[in-house]
Amino acid sequence: MADLVVGVGLRDGVGADAVLDAVAEIVDDPTDLVALATLDRKVTESSVATAAAELGVPVLGFSAEELSAVHVPNPSVRVAAETGTPSVAEAAAVLGSDGGDLVVHKRARNGVTVALARTV
Repeated sequence: MADLVVGVGLRDGVGADAVLDAVAEIVDDPTDLVALATLDRKVTESSVATAAAELGVPVLGFSAEELSAVHVPNPSVRVAAETGTPSVAEAAAVLGSDGGDLVVHKRARNGVTVALARTV
């Protein structure tokens, strides 16, 4: 049963392959995914949209205000300064899973940060 949401934070200019590689590092079976989730302004960014299309899932977008209201284990001052929220990947995963638990805390690689939550 598909019940996983990957939160995605990324730097501008990162390609879809980097997003897909990062997702593959934390998701064993892509058919378990229900969505990718990210900052609202990144929803239509080609790399996120392309990765989601290849995975066959939608992209959920959340405002910096919505994301900053989520308590996360690994907030970032740098991310807060750049985006207006101390967490994108972890907070987006939690919101996208309707408040589910993080099963993988954020991991960063090649300009992409991902976190994984299970839907409730």
